Amino acid sequence: MAYVDGFVLAVPKKNLPAYKKLAQLAGKVWMEHGALEFKECVADDVKVGKLTSFPQAVKLKAGEVVVFSYIVYKNRAARDKINKKVMEDPRLTAMMAGKDMPFDGKRMIYGGFETLVTLEA
Repeated sequence: MAYVDGFVLAVPKKNLPAYKKLAQLAGKVWMEHGALEFKECVADDVKVGKLTSFPQAVKLKAGEVVVFSYIVYKNRAARDKINKKVMEDPRLTAMMAGKDMPFDGKRMIYGGFETLVTLEA
């Protein structure tokens, strides 16, 4: 069964072009190091809930949009090996420093997930 890292974050709408550029580079690096799939998705139909929701989870502010992303790996061991290589990749070193991040990393939610069910077309 595949293993998935999932992320939810808030990106200022004015920073979406910069975020897209960063995500394209990150995706390229992850895929080159062995990830099976890399997706970045911008909220289109995401409402604020009464008790919980994506906007509430990231403390969405005016002028921001929720981004949901995920990376798929063969298994957890592959994910750990790939992420180690990614974190050491010089193309992402400056990005990981957080100086010019197009979003507030403190409001990003992320974690690793074991696949429970997979259906494909």
